[in-house]
Amino acid sequence: MPKIEPKIFDELKEALSSFGKKYFVGDELNRAKVSDDLRAYDEELLSKLFEINFIKKNYIKKVAGQNIFQIEQLEDAVLYDNYWNTSYTKYENRIGLTSNGRFIEDSQDVDLVFPFKDDVLTASMTKEDSDNGYDDAFLNETIEKDEIDRMFDTKIFRNVKKYDRTGEKSVSSFDPEIDNLMLKGNNLLALNSIAGTYAGRVKLIYIDVPYYFKKKIGGDSFKYNSNFHLSTWLVFMKNRLEAAQKLLAEDGSIWINISEDGMHYLKVLADSVFGRDNYVGTVPRKTRNGKSDVPYNFSQDFDWLLVYTRAPESAAIVGRNVDRHYYETPDFPGRPWRKADLTKQTTIAQRPNSNFTMINPKTGVKYPVNPKRSWAVSKDTFDEWYNEGGIGFPDDYDFMNGNKPFRRVFKDQDDAKEKPSSISSDFLLKQFSGVITGDAINKKGNGEIDDLFGRDKFDYAKPEILLKDIISITTHENDIVLDFFMGSATTQAVALKMHRKFIGIEQMDYINTLSVPRLQKVIEGEQGGVSKEVEWQGGGSFVYAELFPKNMGYLQDIIQAKTINDLQSVYDRMQTGVRDSEAPADISFRADLSKIEWNPTRTKFDDQQRLLIKLLDKNGLYYNYSEIDDADVHEFLSDNDYKFNQCFYKDGE
Repeated sequence: MPKIEPKIFDELKEALSSFGKKYFVGDELNRAKVSDDLRAYDEELLSKLFEINFIKKNYIKKVAGQNIFQIEQLEDAVLYDNYWNTSYTKYENRIGLTSNGRFIEDSQDVDLVFPFKDDVLTASMTKEDSDNGYDDAFLNETIEKDEIDRMFDTKIFRNVKKYDRTGEKSVSSFDPEIDNLMLKGNNLLALNSIAGTYAGRVKLIYIDVPYYFKKKIGGDSFKYNSNFHLSTWLVFMKNRLEAAQKLLAEDGSIWINISEDGMHYLKVLADSVFGRDNYVGTVPRKTRNGKSDVPYNFSQDFDWLLVYTRAPESAAIVGRNVDRHYYETPDFPGRPWRKADLTKQTTIAQRPNSNFTMINPKTGVKYPVNPKRSWAVSKDTFDEWYNEGGIGFPDDYDFMNGNKPFRRVFKDQDDAKEKPSSISSDFLLKQFSGVITGDAINKKGNGEIDDLFGRDKFDYAKPEILLKDIISITTHENDIVLDFFMGSATTQAVALKMHRKFIGIEQMDYINTLSVPRLQKVIEGEQGGVSKEVEWQGGGSFVYAELFPKNMGYLQDIIQAKTINDLQSVYDRMQTGVRDSEAPADISFRADLSKIEWNPTRTKFDDQQRLLIKLLDKNGLYYNYSEIDDADVHEFLSDNDYKFNQCFYKDGE
């Protein structure tokens, strides 16, 4: 097939410029639009193309005296030719599924309603990426099965240290039964790295995920990139929920905090990951006390928690300990008891065997039945209940108020129950009633961070009371709590104060300026948040480790580059690894490096930046544990880091 050389590309642009902006995006040709109109045999477009000599020479063929325009061949050249001098794809030697010689990924014939649903999205997810104008098509790529296996392989940990009341110390061992864990790195890869050690052991997962927004909402954005395309966001979440599910205990639960924009999409996705039968419920959480400058003049003041489990429906994955008032009376020595309702939500017509007047055997006082609410006991079983102490009367005791019989429940009966008291879905609203009439809940979380560190450390932190309430109804002491969108470490702080084990994962650099220092203050005994309520006096410890970066460091340098010279410097290091004894980058085998040029008159900064991101092998963001004994890897690890890795992964074997 003839190739369109750059000079012909210029001729095409010149010829089609007569249509104004119809066939252009900015200064670049809109190849998809050209392709669509070629297929539609647009008369104006074809007439213009026939004026180009190269087109007439190479794409009009004379057969039996008739001129035939080879539109499909021209379309292929327009869409797929690798000589377009503005496209970073000219540097790729591509592989993938094809149909009729075309890559399905590029094909105009295939409509992917849910693109990439069986693949994995990789690379970065920081707000800075979005601020710099990156389309997530460049930062998130689909990769093949064998590449996924390598990407999900366990990673090397480095810079391992332990924090306790004595400060920071080096550590070479790890015990998941005792140690809390904090990891810095991509959470998808970190989750897969700890799966061998923690599979089926995590009692509670709480995640405050990057919200999906229909439009950019700066005031509500995380420091993560919260403005994904919907299909990308769904796959981003699917990958991580699937990894998290493997860690969840059989009787554990996952609580996913999400905005109204993405909640219903995420519900459908989570149903597919955890199973619809494992959906527990949706919990509302009040976030503010209303705004006036809102779309449609309607202030949406709630976000939501989607709750799933691996347990069967009969399991009590949540429960609460109720502070009850018990009476101690001489007629039941040593057996404190409480009052409970002795009626049922049935009429006497529905339950005729409970239609009788109840008489106190001691006093003879009569208590007629309520026709609309029958007794919970029948006339035939009254004596049995009464003789076992299960029925009491208000006229038996001088201190007793009320005018109807009651069911007597002994404390030893309550203590013997295996199933805790049930939880209603509005428990957060009930417990936050004081906050609802005062400060908004998000504001309270921000205030806790302000008290610890001052302003502008973290946006929209969740309040400690939220995590305290969730942790208290889902876990017991020493259970493991995981948050892999750790942020300001609220989950970990509350877990430590409530004597739970925790795992926290965060890839942003504020892990070292905010998350770690916050937990150090908790260990020292800070009295903010829920400290006084849970009588926290300090103590505890945690192990900190980083996934050993490989291409991740280069990726961050590319994103932060400001000039062509900055990019070329990064590119040179990618090939040689000369700075700080760093190893060379893993570059995609699809790349043809001989075609890369750095002439500033023929290259644009944005194109080169996207190119370098594309060159990086995304499943080489971090070093795999299988590489730990390689000479050019081992030399970058301390002896303690090396021993820590051996200890950690031995436990996971």
